[in-house]
Amino acid sequence: MKHVSEAVIRHRKLVITLTLLLCVVSVFAALSVRLNYDLSDYLPAEAPTARALRAAGDELPNLQVYLPGLGLREAMEHKEHLRAMAGVSDIIWLDDVVDLRGTPVQMLPEEELARYYSDGPLFQLTVPEASQASLVLRVREAYPEALLRGTAADNAQQINVTMSQIASISYYVVPLCLVILILATRHWVEPLLFLLAIGTAILLNEGSNIIFGEVSFITRSCAALLQLAVSIDYAIFLLHRFADLREEGHAPGEAMRLAMRKASGTIAASAMTTVFGFLALVLMDFSLGRDMGLVLAKGVLLSYLSVMFFLPAVVIASLKWIDKTRHRSFIPSFKGFGRVVVRFGAPLAIVLLLALPLAFLMQGKNTFVYGSGGMHSPDSPLRQEARKIEERFGQERLALALVPEGDRAKEAALGQDLAQVPGIRSVFSYADTVSHGIPPQALPDSVTGQFYQDGYARFILLTDRPDESASAFLQVEQLRDTLQRHYPGDAHLLSEAAVNFDLMSFITSDNLKVLLAGVISIGLVLLLNFRNLTIPLILLVVIQGSIWLNMATPYLLGSTLNYIGFQIVSSVQLGATVDYGILLTQRYLEGRGTRPPRQAAAWALEVSTASILPPAMILTLAGYALGLLVKENGVISEMGLIIGRGAALSCVMVLLVLPLVLSWCDKLILKTKLKGKQST
Repeated sequence: MKHVSEAVIRHRKLVITLTLLLCVVSVFAALSVRLNYDLSDYLPAEAPTARALRAAGDELPNLQVYLPGLGLREAMEHKEHLRAMAGVSDIIWLDDVVDLRGTPVQMLPEEELARYYSDGPLFQLTVPEASQASLVLRVREAYPEALLRGTAADNAQQINVTMSQIASISYYVVPLCLVILILATRHWVEPLLFLLAIGTAILLNEGSNIIFGEVSFITRSCAALLQLAVSIDYAIFLLHRFADLREEGHAPGEAMRLAMRKASGTIAASAMTTVFGFLALVLMDFSLGRDMGLVLAKGVLLSYLSVMFFLPAVVIASLKWIDKTRHRSFIPSFKGFGRVVVRFGAPLAIVLLLALPLAFLMQGKNTFVYGSGGMHSPDSPLRQEARKIEERFGQERLALALVPEGDRAKEAALGQDLAQVPGIRSVFSYADTVSHGIPPQALPDSVTGQFYQDGYARFILLTDRPDESASAFLQVEQLRDTLQRHYPGDAHLLSEAAVNFDLMSFITSDNLKVLLAGVISIGLVLLLNFRNLTIPLILLVVIQGSIWLNMATPYLLGSTLNYIGFQIVSSVQLGATVDYGILLTQRYLEGRGTRPPRQAAAWALEVSTASILPPAMILTLAGYALGLLVKENGVISEMGLIIGRGAALSCVMVLLVLPLVLSWCDKLILKTKLKGKQST
């Protein structure tokens, strides 16, 4: 690091110029990165729903449009108006089931009428993914009174509303981060330099996402804020070292060289633990984990490079302005805090440690949701619209079954068996609507096209099961068993419940391997950094324990938890907040050179709390900003709240429990040292 630090200081203008040029390139590259809003695209290729999507394409009705106040005849006219809108590939309504033109209203089947009409028509539209955002806007513009429900409406909401909310978060978070950083520094300019260094890394990360072609909207929504929150501590650690060395009398250039060398071990270990925490997500079969893991890991590496190369160059170049803007410290001394924790904190630390096994058991008993059921908060306008539609028409949903066409008698038998599955209200197929005795070739495409496409016979099923529940998942299994009994290996089922069932199956199977990969990889980084067998175990217990406390909270509150958020946040909290423990432990080991264990623990708190609190506060703030300001998206909102709460709990565990555990285990730490030079 000695030669690197000297080169950075000597060629600081070149470093700054090259970095700014890369930022300009990144701006244009970021505009070319596509966003994916469909969670089903991240299912493994072998998942039943993924195979069904490849067979059916965008053939499943995915948007319900209710137009209150229209009569039956008016509804037929407006159906054709909707059909003509760009982006609508198909539309189903009552007149596809019964002959409205030749049947008096009083003679219409009540059951069929109730499904499609209640003081207004309920149309079932099929909208390809690429057209959903624009089509929903056109429908709302043409029919302001319309109520919408379905995955197309959900996806359009993410595109049209959620991303604009994400962009607005910076108006709240950046000023608050500045306040926190001003409190944590001794120069007015330093917080701007922190944000410049991490902001540069964020911009480079956004631009370099072009290598992936596209990223999930969930990744895009969270990445920048999380990158800021989990890596701002690198800048704080470096400049705190720089300030301390200047106060010891070193010249600015030499102080920065020494700061880069002395802080490099702590910053590198912090960055690597965070990177490996995120890379553990790559092992998920549900490839949203790969998407988010690679983007965030890349972002942390870029933040590390920006802090270790760009920030020192900028600081030395801006030294005149830094020195002119010095102010008194707004953070009080933590000398008394360290003594108080070590002297009186044992009972609280013991209680928290004893609570960890109970928290582990409780977090395993959470009630989870897996798919779009948690995509929107219960009080969002879209959920309110869905409830109004359900009040009129019940919870009926559409599903699509596909089997190879050719044997119409076999199709008729399948339709009868599908109708016997509990919860299936009706089966809409060629055999039921026309007759399996009439050859399709004898009828026009306008009649047969909705039943036979691309070599498949289509069965549209009407079910009264919700999109996500135990009963819905049982029905999915029963429908798939029925299809496989008639067409082994050749049948497909497509529905929102089927997507959620597969999400549940594949996401939950990812949990153990992601946890083990994160713990083992981070443990190895800690082992290499501290060259001690005990310290990694202590840090992992403290941080993993804070994760258990965090995840047990929804169980205690009786609330549901989105499993995608649970899986991702666990890795985020483990990788991001272990940094706090690394810094405090490094300081404890430094203190043990001249102090007994309890005094070393108090001293470690005294000198590291001011560096730990600001990044912990920023991560907490960033999490709660996501949670409270992006209420339209339930997954992102919930992830934000959990991240914010987790950062606060990790900070509490590191500041109130870790110092005492280190002092209690001091003899064991000394006995389990590995040979070689210990990193400091």
